[in-house]
Amino acid sequence: MLSLALQADASSPEGMDFRFLADLNAALNAGALVLIIAGLVAIKRRNEGLHKLLMFAATAVSAVFLGSYLVYHYFVGSVKYTGEGFLRPIYYTILLTHVVLAIVQVPLIVLTILAGLRDQRARHRKLAKWTAPIWLYVSATGVVVYLMLYHG
Repeated sequence: MLSLALQADASSPEGMDFRFLADLNAALNAGALVLIIAGLVAIKRRNEGLHKLLMFAATAVSAVFLGSYLVYHYFVGSVKYTGEGFLRPIYYTILLTHVVLAIVQVPLIVLTILAGLRDQRARHRKLAKWTAPIWLYVSATGVVVYLMLYHG
């Protein structure tokens, strides 16, 4: 049975080490970024079928990311940024905007998808003008935060 307490050694009582999820999360963010860009290119080329497929794929990848992120932080907890100098305020600025916009993007994505599925094209386009850049920013900065935190 899994304990509700955070594990200091980043592993479950069964001994599984969950630190690998940080790498997976960065890969999922990068994958979502590529899928969103491809989806935007598809709709610019008026390929609605491909656009829909790519945006559903981006949504699925982002949902898997969210689940993986929650599991990671449940078992590993928070990881402190150890960078110094001019990079420190840059990291925290990116992190703050990333977190705030990550929270904002979830309902925006849902509303945008629902408008598209209901064939409310004007509403879908209006929402997408906000959702797409926020989602792109959150996906890209997720990778940047990962690189700065684990490889900086």
